[in-house]
Amino acid sequence: MTDVTKDACECLPGVGTVEKFQLKSESVTMEIISLGCIITSLKTKDKNGKIDDIVLGFDNPEGYLANPRFFGAVIGRVANRIAKGKFTANGKEYQLAINDGPNAIHGGLKGFDKAIWTPEALPSGVRFSLTSADGEEGFPGELKVWVTYILEGEVLTINYRAQTTKSTPINLTNHSYFNLAGHGTPDIYDHEVSIMADAYLPVDDTMIPTEVKPVQDSPFDLRKPVQMGQRLKQLPGLGFDHNFCLSTAKEQQKQQQLCARVYHPPSGRVLEVGTSQPGVQFYTANFLDSSLKGKGGAMYPKHSAFCLETQNWPDAVNKPHFPDALLRPGEDYNQTTWFRFYVA
Repeated sequence: MTDVTKDACECLPGVGTVEKFQLKSESVTMEIISLGCIITSLKTKDKNGKIDDIVLGFDNPEGYLANPRFFGAVIGRVANRIAKGKFTANGKEYQLAINDGPNAIHGGLKGFDKAIWTPEALPSGVRFSLTSADGEEGFPGELKVWVTYILEGEVLTINYRAQTTKSTPINLTNHSYFNLAGHGTPDIYDHEVSIMADAYLPVDDTMIPTEVKPVQDSPFDLRKPVQMGQRLKQLPGLGFDHNFCLSTAKEQQKQQQLCARVYHPPSGRVLEVGTSQPGVQFYTANFLDSSLKGKGGAMYPKHSAFCLETQNWPDAVNKPHFPDALLRPGEDYNQTTWFRFYVA
């Protein structure tokens, strides 16, 4: 049984009213706000019964207004990067704002993470809805979006749905940063990660994918558990910020296959992730630098969290051999991801 309660609203001048919801099961307590559908808190017990908040974030909604690292937010219309901010749809080339080096990222200058969504309480969760106008952030078509959070026992399920009036790229995900030792813990080096993927996408120096490559005999082979600290030492560059390629077979996607597992031996906490999406972006918080003041005054340095962003492959709208990134009129975008939190 999950208790769903609505907490006090907060009016942000020039932005709107932000509503907060708490979902509480026997093993997980989480808070979500209507600004960006942001997961602001997620508390679980460790093997000794100690409760910790295991997601990074801020103490109040004002902190999320800028949210340069997208803590806990729903990302859209298109998560991840679009090369040079350009794509073609409806026989027309579109140019988006450039906000990540030479590329576009995470929906633009004002993506879904900065929008006020309309909430609806459900028996075990909450559904948020949003209408994105034709031309918003340069994207074609009026897009109606629904994001539903359902908490049942150990499992948080997030469903993303959308419909459009014109063909438009879409790629929705949640950008929560996890540290199973508790947010504010300085690193994730003692976490063990496994990702059930036979291939990944190498990237160029602007983080755009260049090819599909097998993980075999590379530091990107995470099919068996590896300690993050040891593997990060073997990895060129700042850390993981790569898409791992999951099955694109429709029947397997419907089964919402298990795609990743992270275990933290000192606390006993385990996070498992399953999804209908064709990829998962594994990111080790390479761009955190202790400059953001987080919850309770915590500082968040590099490698102090990890993200498992289930999504389509980066720049798929420009790569015909990647999974289709366009949503067309009359179609229903419908993707589901689940997160299971338990103690081993």
